[in-house]
Amino acid sequence: MNNLKFVQGYKADEPYGKSLTMLANQIFGINLNEWDNRYIPFSYVDGEVVAANVSINLLDLIIQGERRSALQIGTVMTHPDYRKRGLSARLMNRVLDEYGDKCDYIYLFANRNVLDFYPRFGFEPVEEHQFTLDYSAGPKKGNGIRKLDMNNSEHVRFLTHFTSERIPVSRRFGTDRAHGILMFYCRNVFNNDIYYLEQEDVTAIFQRKEGRIDLYDLIGRREINLEAILAQISDEDTQEIVFHYTPDDQGMGITSRLFNGDEVLFVKANGNNRWPENCKHPLTSQA
Repeated sequence: MNNLKFVQGYKADEPYGKSLTMLANQIFGINLNEWDNRYIPFSYVDGEVVAANVSINLLDLIIQGERRSALQIGTVMTHPDYRKRGLSARLMNRVLDEYGDKCDYIYLFANRNVLDFYPRFGFEPVEEHQFTLDYSAGPKKGNGIRKLDMNNSEHVRFLTHFTSERIPVSRRFGTDRAHGILMFYCRNVFNNDIYYLEQEDVTAIFQRKEGRIDLYDLIGRREINLEAILAQISDEDTQEIVFHYTPDDQGMGITSRLFNGDEVLFVKANGNNRWPENCKHPLTSQA
């Protein structure tokens, strides 16, 4: 620890930021590229090299129509040359010391090989549920949608502006002010799966495969008509819709089942707040 310095809140184009981007690529295979002021890294550095990092993402949760302040922890990583020194634990304590009483919820998604780490800091595992809809008899148009090209600068500008004006996808459980995380997914994960539905003025992120549609997000600037949207993105082969967020049912008969993903949700709730049951955190807001 003698040669390491603690830094926080630097930007992507600074030397520490470039080192953080390299480390994230090395550890997780992701490209951070850039981030906004709601993404705050807490790091130990050796010179200009990031040795360990815990980042926070400031956002809001929408729970049963009510807004709650939240902090999502992500990009928890240590360079291989600096492991087994307790650096991640020290950074977690710094985050909690500074932000522990400033929001309603602190949460994160942990790989299953580190599930014993986060309970030390007061986090508890929470079950998620996945929502599905039998769409074998649903209306299917399969037209009126325009694919957006993330290699086209005009399309990227359109999407950036569009997403900055979005409303939460669900009043039952959703996120707000998570624009930076969403654009990361648009640029790096779902860059080939983004479509604009002009008639509904909605951008949909989805994939079709073997009679199933995986619907990752619906980005709208006003309340959406889910039934009309599903009809537009479905084709004759569509039998099932799988939602990767918590949809507002709108009387369509959406059902849920226990979700068993690669990562586990851990939550630390302040005061009398309780994480809602039977919900799915939006994948496109997951750090």
